[in-house]
Amino acid sequence: MQRRLNVLAFIIFIPLFLPAQPASLPRHYFRHPLDIPMELAANFGELRPNHWHMGLDIRTNAKENYPVYAAAEGYIAHIGIRPQSFGRFIIINHPNGLSTLYAHLNDFYPALEEYVTAKQYQKQSWAIELDLSREQFAVTKGAFIAYSGNTGGSQGPHLHFEIFNTRTEKRLNPLLFDFPLEDDVPPNLVKLALYDRDRSIYDQTPQFFNLKNTDSGYIIPKIPLIKTGLKKVSFAIQAYDRLSGSNNPNGIYSASLYMDDEPQISFVIDSITYDETAYMNANIDYKLRFNGSAFIQQLSQLPGDHGPVYKKIKNDGVIEFEDTSIHAVRIDVKDPMGNTSHLNFFIQHDDSLTVNQSPNTNVLFAPNKADVLQKNGFELYLSERSLYDTASAIYFVTTSSSPYVFSDLYRVGDDAVPLHEDAVVRIKLKRPVPAEWQDKLLLQRTGRKGANLKKAVLEEQWLSAKFGDFGSFQIVADVSSPQINDPGGYRESMTDTVTISATRLIFTPTDNYGIKNFRAELDSQWIRFTNDKSRNWIYNFDERCPFGLHHLKVTVEDLTGNTTIKEWWFKRVPYKAPPPKKKSAKKGSGKKKTDTKKKSVKKKK
Repeated sequence: MQRRLNVLAFIIFIPLFLPAQPASLPRHYFRHPLDIPMELAANFGELRPNHWHMGLDIRTNAKENYPVYAAAEGYIAHIGIRPQSFGRFIIINHPNGLSTLYAHLNDFYPALEEYVTAKQYQKQSWAIELDLSREQFAVTKGAFIAYSGNTGGSQGPHLHFEIFNTRTEKRLNPLLFDFPLEDDVPPNLVKLALYDRDRSIYDQTPQFFNLKNTDSGYIIPKIPLIKTGLKKVSFAIQAYDRLSGSNNPNGIYSASLYMDDEPQISFVIDSITYDETAYMNANIDYKLRFNGSAFIQQLSQLPGDHGPVYKKIKNDGVIEFEDTSIHAVRIDVKDPMGNTSHLNFFIQHDDSLTVNQSPNTNVLFAPNKADVLQKNGFELYLSERSLYDTASAIYFVTTSSSPYVFSDLYRVGDDAVPLHEDAVVRIKLKRPVPAEWQDKLLLQRTGRKGANLKKAVLEEQWLSAKFGDFGSFQIVADVSSPQINDPGGYRESMTDTVTISATRLIFTPTDNYGIKNFRAELDSQWIRFTNDKSRNWIYNFDERCPFGLHHLKVTVEDLTGNTTIKEWWFKRVPYKAPPPKKKSAKKGSGKKKTDTKKKSVKKKK
């Protein structure tokens, strides 16, 4: 009877330990930056590849060019244009010491757009970053600043919105600022994971338990007690959050671990800098995610995690059993509005379940210490902040007979193990390099999810570069020049003139290892081609290319300086839209059958 009363008290216990919210946040200071109902595609802290999402993704009804408004008074302090990132974005500094960021924009408002365009032509660069003074572009709350869009790394039309401390650049969770969003839905808990903490996180597959929601909270169905032979354990949780009336899964705000009603550790995702956001890889089971599983968030702080989200209360979240008693465990998962889900279960250490596991006999890299791997012709250096947990220093070598490869292929580590700080890789040349290729050498890294290359530094027959992942490394020579496509209607001959009726020009240069620079000149003057998605270079015809005869010169350079130049003459004429295609009836069909088909199509629409 007493045992049943203890269990009941455990289940209905009201937690006194709650994650603290940042103090003195100004409530109702910021307005919604759009004039349409606020709906989210992603929240602050949502889990993304190698980072937490640092703001809100606000839906724009799958459309572009909604007016975007300043969330509060202040001045435009910075604008940027970045491919595969924010695209076109604006930062506004506010008098209360906070700043707001608006990203994936289309055109800025006219005066700012004119200013930015002039600076692009002055610097002869489409990608640009500009700091502005408070006197240049002051704004009032609700002032029109830009149009929403889909520029940069965006996968669909929306507005990315951030709030941050102007001085520290700490991004703050915008859902703590009372925006017009309703949320009375607690987070959803999906799975619990149990880890053996006598081993590295990367040297095991955890034990999973499915979860079920009941009137008294989440439970592990049909398992009232977890019995384990492990002496040291930690837990992780698969969970997501939703807003009221939305089916969109968002990231959770916080999770807290209790053992016998005593708080152990929590993580709270409320303020993060961009320098800290890669610590997300320590918050999750990175190896599981890399291999295709869901995001699982750790309720323990890994030994090499020096990030901002964990709050240690009693320990780092690793539970060490010193007895065989039954212990009550509770995990609380919260959203920014305070809605909370509770998971309750019991765990007991049982010596009879202990399994003697074979130790990892590989050479190991360890967190919080500098590591060096030195082999014949190969060296790898890791800093004290490179690893979150112990990792096997896997190493093997294969040879290559390619005339463009100048080293063996060195496989090091497992690319399913994340690096927080880059590794320095050094490789020695295996054979002489022709004199004309001396400046054409690259260090290439390949892995299970792609490749990347770095222009290498050559010192006394050794080449070195930094890489953010383990993988396979070798020296290659890039002696091939980039390819430039001929857009429809163009010809390479300088003697031929082609008539062009179009609204824009598009180039998609290619190279075996990557493009470094693209430059276009119209009538001997630099002309602005955009490169928003890092593939196509696009020039939308404007007043700088009036109707008439023009000369175009395009220069493309790759990573090692190989360059291709092409030139064309063209005559621009007014654009004429192609006539709509006529629907043709199938051969042998009669008028009556065609009419019936048209009616059917109309009805279907």
